[in-house]
Amino acid sequence: MLVVGAGPSGLVLGCSLLLRGVAVRIVDRAPAPAVTSRALGLQARGVEVLDRLGALGDLPERAVRVSGVSVSANGTELVRIRVDQVPLGSRHRTLLISQAAVEGQLRELLERLGGKVEWGHEVVGLSQDGGGVSVEVRHGADVAVSRAGWVVGCDGAHSAVRRLGRFGFPGAQVVENFLLADVYLDWGLPRDTAAAWISPDGVFAAFPLPESNLWRLVAPCERGVGADDVLGQLSELLPARTGYRGVRFDGAVWTSVFRIHRRLAERYRQGRVLLAGDAAHIHSPFGGQGLNTGLGDADNLGWKLALVASGRADAALLDSYQAERRPVAAAVLEGTTGATRLALGDGRVRRVLRDRLAAPLLNLPSVQRRLARAASQLGVHYRRGPLAPWRFAPLDTGLRAGERVPDLICRREDGTATRLHAELRGRWALLGRYEPLAAVVRELLGDEVVLLERPMAQAWLVRPDAHLGWRGRPVPAKLHRWLANVLRTGRAG
Repeated sequence: MLVVGAGPSGLVLGCSLLLRGVAVRIVDRAPAPAVTSRALGLQARGVEVLDRLGALGDLPERAVRVSGVSVSANGTELVRIRVDQVPLGSRHRTLLISQAAVEGQLRELLERLGGKVEWGHEVVGLSQDGGGVSVEVRHGADVAVSRAGWVVGCDGAHSAVRRLGRFGFPGAQVVENFLLADVYLDWGLPRDTAAAWISPDGVFAAFPLPESNLWRLVAPCERGVGADDVLGQLSELLPARTGYRGVRFDGAVWTSVFRIHRRLAERYRQGRVLLAGDAAHIHSPFGGQGLNTGLGDADNLGWKLALVASGRADAALLDSYQAERRPVAAAVLEGTTGATRLALGDGRVRRVLRDRLAAPLLNLPSVQRRLARAASQLGVHYRRGPLAPWRFAPLDTGLRAGERVPDLICRREDGTATRLHAELRGRWALLGRYEPLAAVVRELLGDEVVLLERPMAQAWLVRPDAHLGWRGRPVPAKLHRWLANVLRTGRAG
């Protein structure tokens, strides 16, 4: 198994495979791990992924505790959105933590599991046949050809795997020039608040970072700006757009100029080559969805790829990866693009909608709750997908196949209390006191299943990514038929 790219998606995928006993090689063309912050927002769904893997560590303690997002115009606060509430059905809240810190935690877990990242290794060619993929990897001046049963491109927006595998990646540019800098400054702004200011000249946003007096500043700019002039331009835009004057920059950790695109791969799988994370989708950073969407991809793909690699499932199961995850990315692209254009107020009509309609609505608690749930990605489901086809059940008000299962309190076979998500760790979970079903899941899944007791009217079989796979009366034949069909054809039937 070859994973290309050692960002969050590639590391989660690598850890997921190693947890299930699948040997994996991870390569990255960068000479060493990145130390710049890059993505900041780790939403509740992403936190759950790390928690279930055992990679969360002390990230919650190291993250900035942000209670709200403030949006102002002309010196007046228009909107204040609360972000300090734990979403319903989760133990976790949004963490403002750098991508570098997330990757560090994942690399620690990878090493504990016996894996490593081969830095300075660039994929420069690949071809596949029925038995595997031949991959050309350049390291320094040498190019070596190796074979892998499967290759997953987690190598970002400029993915070599996507290009070499001839995956279509259509899309369009949303914003031409965005300036970004992680800067030390003391300007009296509360560090428990992320802030944005809107004006006819554009938007300016500031996010507190974990280190004292360190802030992430972001602003669109109409003209092109060189990498050496980012701080100079931001120092001009800050007073003009925020009203804060006399603010002195005390040095920058990182600066960047970037363009916002929205692109979505036409396919996530071509034969034995697959894409995940930014290699499959890129979009606006508004809403902090990029990192979380990539983690969700790897979380979904890991258990499926492990079953195929171990011979317990047919390769057809991998088709459900695209069927389940591509619609999620499409929805994220649509939502973040709309939010970006509305926030930037491109055009008089959008400015009026933003200031006079959207702003009052965003102050409503009911609207904020809906936004928080959407941003958390806890509502992501795979109902009506190949593994959870729709069935008519007019009186059914319970959890449905394909939906995320909350972190329920359960009991192990020895009677000790535990949490469902803590027990998954790459495994399936059979919930309920239904011993006749245990033989079925162990026959088809091996040791990758944990039995948990909980008072329930039906038995539940929970997937390793915490989505409900199957539920029903404890009839072994029915569960056997469902699970065998999923493993053989990639469809629940």
